[in-house]
Amino acid sequence: MFQIFQKEVNSFLNSLIGYIVIGVFLTATGLFVWFFKDNVLDYGFADLTSFFQVAPFIFLFLIPAITMRAFAEEFKTGTIELLFTKPLGAWEIVLGKYLASCFLILLSLLPTLLYYYSIYQLGNPQGNIDSAAVMTSYMGLFFLGCVFAALGVFSSSLTDNQVVAFVIGFVMCLILYYGVGKLAELSLMGSFGYILAQIGLDYQFEALSRGLIDSRNILYFLSVIAIALWGTTLKVTQK
Repeated sequence: MFQIFQKEVNSFLNSLIGYIVIGVFLTATGLFVWFFKDNVLDYGFADLTSFFQVAPFIFLFLIPAITMRAFAEEFKTGTIELLFTKPLGAWEIVLGKYLASCFLILLSLLPTLLYYYSIYQLGNPQGNIDSAAVMTSYMGLFFLGCVFAALGVFSSSLTDNQVVAFVIGFVMCLILYYGVGKLAELSLMGSFGYILAQIGLDYQFEALSRGLIDSRNILYFLSVIAIALWGTTLKVTQK
């Protein structure tokens, strides 16, 4: 599994893909945090809400772009057969590729800690920021990215076309993050709407953003990841 992980990470970092993804993410979030309307400097108090509001939507586009080649390219070139000739199980192959995507997500998030440091220094008094809420929001954002990566890897296992894999991954992530919550808000849903809302990724992400770590939220993220990776393993072994 480590060999697959290392190969995928090297392919990201030895090409422009990884740097473009990280660069686009940092540029887009930086513009929203510091320059666009309602930026952090306009708030009048130390807060990173704008970053945590926009980052999931940027992930919606970037993470499916990262994962779309995971298995689609292997199927198209026929190299998936070579992988199975090595002493590797299907789960090891899937996890190796998935963890490489998660590693790239982590690399994208680490530089944004400068936003927190800057706002911490600019606070009046210095450090006047809810650090607990920021840290749990980062945790929630990372888990959210890992869920998107799992869905993206699964979508890549459904086709040998990278563009189709991107579209499927984007739609799946969009529905789980944004669509389910909006559907739950419809008045015709009644009391069922509350239950439906908790299925949405946005509900779980916002729950962690309040500064308290709830095992139920983490268990939810891990469950979605496990189901997506299990489905990926089934599709890969069927090819």
